[in-house]
Amino acid sequence: MTKKAFVAIVTCFNDDETINYEATRAQVRRQVAAGNNIMCAGTNGDFSALTFGEKVKLLEEVVDEVGGKVDVIVNAGMPATFETLQLAKEFDRIGVTGIAVITPFFIACTQDGLIRHFSTVADAVNTPVYLYDIPARTQNHIEPETARKLATHGNIAGIKDSGGAQETLAAYLQVSKDIEGFEVYSGPDHLVLWSLQNGAAGCISGLGNAMPDVLAGIVGGFNSGNIAEAERQQEIYTAFRTDLYQHGFPPAMVKRALYLQDSSVGASRQPALLPNAEQDAKIGETLKKFGLL
Repeated sequence: MTKKAFVAIVTCFNDDETINYEATRAQVRRQVAAGNNIMCAGTNGDFSALTFGEKVKLLEEVVDEVGGKVDVIVNAGMPATFETLQLAKEFDRIGVTGIAVITPFFIACTQDGLIRHFSTVADAVNTPVYLYDIPARTQNHIEPETARKLATHGNIAGIKDSGGAQETLAAYLQVSKDIEGFEVYSGPDHLVLWSLQNGAAGCISGLGNAMPDVLAGIVGGFNSGNIAEAERQQEIYTAFRTDLYQHGFPPAMVKRALYLQDSSVGASRQPALLPNAEQDAKIGETLKKFGLL
């Protein structure tokens, strides 16, 4: 099976914090040109700062710009099942490859509660649903055995693992080996190649916003059987990740690195950390080190 690289694309903003749809479309074109697929309204897309209507409009713009050239996954997850369901139905109407559902945040959930939440959404739409685990941000974790139970649902197609723990990723991968049709997409940027070598269907990366060609090179090298090239590209990607993320919160650092490459992406909505000259200088040095500025 051909593995796929998705980039959790940034949402671009104007100076007044309204969405800059044209700049977002330009980022979509950039990723498509590199050979990457698109994840819309994910963590790197400032989804938690967007209104319901903005998410719908954003997806419409992205899908229109993609024009069927690559796959599009969109995140519908919100704290309440009710709103998640309403968003998922809108995304289902627009038409996408998959609907990701991040675990509820702020509300502490039991594993049975997560099963009800995801199953309710998957029951209500025709588009395949992907679980989205990122416990550091949501404080709710999809246990591997919970993923195994949900994997038997006819419309739950897989999981995006952004937990960062190789042990958990390996457990999800075992579920995918045991249950046909359940895919795993890795989120940790340093584990892209490892995950592909161990059965992942692909990756969904935020770092690819700033380094799209290298991400495409890892997955492309693997798909072509050129493992030496995939390893070389992974080494670059991991080194860039290490250098960039030492400067601050990873999604914010990715957005700022991209801003220094192309200011049309704008800043993130408040109360995101305001950029400062000292931090920009450090990020700029990292970009220069890797030939990105």
